[in-house]
Amino acid sequence: MKNKELKILLSAPRGFCAGVERAIEIVEKSIQKYGAPVYVRHEIVHNKYVVDDLKKKGAVFVEELEEIENKTRPVIFSAHGVPKQIPLDATNYNMTYVDATCPLVSKVHREAENLNKAGYHIILIGHKNHPEVIGTMGQLPAGSIHLIQNEDEAKNYKINKDKKIAFVTQTTLSIDDTKEIINILKNRFPNIREPLKEDICYATTNRQMAVKNIAKKCDMFFVIGSRNSSNSVRLVEVAKKSGCTNSQLIHSKSIIPYEEIKNSNTIGISSGASAPEILVENFIHNLKNRFTVTINEVEIIKENVIFKVPKKLN
Repeated sequence: MKNKELKILLSAPRGFCAGVERAIEIVEKSIQKYGAPVYVRHEIVHNKYVVDDLKKKGAVFVEELEEIENKTRPVIFSAHGVPKQIPLDATNYNMTYVDATCPLVSKVHREAENLNKAGYHIILIGHKNHPEVIGTMGQLPAGSIHLIQNEDEAKNYKINKDKKIAFVTQTTLSIDDTKEIINILKNRFPNIREPLKEDICYATTNRQMAVKNIAKKCDMFFVIGSRNSSNSVRLVEVAKKSGCTNSQLIHSKSIIPYEEIKNSNTIGISSGASAPEILVENFIHNLKNRFTVTINEVEIIKENVIFKVPKKLN
């Protein structure tokens, strides 16, 4: 059975980014400091394995603060960020809270607030109902920020001509798709103000570029990550657009398509920014049980970004 040879191109960088590592560390250090249970509003990061692991350690995940019966226990806000009202609600409940919002998401929040104060109407390029988008839109008064999800919405967006407008973006979007939306907006509104520095984060960019680099050499491409992970889903799209039409997301409920893999000579593997490396290792282990595997890691850039946890946890 194992005589079929299979070449794996392992995309790098992949997996955990600095914001995800910081968020997980915040939950673990909070449990150490305050004891269990520690509550977490929303999934700390979009990965079932990570969430289940933290549950075992004493984290309890809720959707809203109202669900927390014992409000003397601390609550952590997820890496995706929260609307401005949530910390105010926690304060009104006299709750201790720790904000695990990724610093790069917080940067977008501050950017949007500053633009709003300077009299700009803001366009947010992102995906409706994603927690990060809900958090960013929730930094500003209703009506002062407008969500655009795709090129059609950018083409049809209407606003009073004498209004100053600016745009910010969700941090985990496809670089190429976002570029198209931005080009449409710039053509329609030549004076639109753009962020001083790219909002799509370094980790999203690096992982997409690494996938682009190898996808065209692969018969199949697999991204390890959760279905609700925006950056993981984007990686699958990037692999398809970059020349590997048979690209798939491998999530907790996935069945590995061994028959399809059997007909491939080279496969690519990457993982989303919230997927731990053990899931990649497990996937490769399963392949090694069936095929004679050679692995070639293709790294396009070294990452050395570290975000510190809040001082109160040290």
